Amino acid sequence: MNRRLAITAAVLFLSASSVWAQDDAAILQGRLEIREAAQDALSTLYEIQPAARHAIEHAAGYAVFSTFGIKLLFAGGQQGKGVVVNNRTHRQTFMKMVGLQAGLGFGVAKTRLIFVFETVNSLQSFINQGWEFGASGSLSAAADSQGGMFTGSFSV
Repeated sequence: MNRRLAITAAVLFLSASSVWAQDDAAILQGRLEIREAAQDALSTLYEIQPAARHAIEHAAGYAVFSTFGIKLLFAGGQQGKGVVVNNRTHRQTFMKMVGLQAGLGFGVAKTRLIFVFETVNSLQSFINQGWEFGASGSLSAAADSQGGMFTGSFSV
């Protein structure tokens, strides 16, 4: 009886260990994808605005998020994930974001957000409390795969 119990316990332990290993592999893969998306967003920003590199490198830290949102008539939502980097300690904090929208609209948006933190306090506040926009708006137009977008926001 004890032998049977020991074998059952060993099998359960090994099964659980492989699940944890798979979870760890998925987490590491997800973090790699977030890092690659962040690097791509920063490279694009540096091409468009070369002075941004100096601002980001000399700031207390920065955050890069990739988001996807849908708006259908009176309701919408947005979700995303990203990484916050402390430039002094090089610590990376991986975060998720979610948002709900109300108001008339229709569309799908995929965005990349880059935040630059001038102080360690603002960086820590962002990590600990997140962020919230009170209102935002966007306008975009495209023809023959050519287009542009204007986005604005403010806090309330």
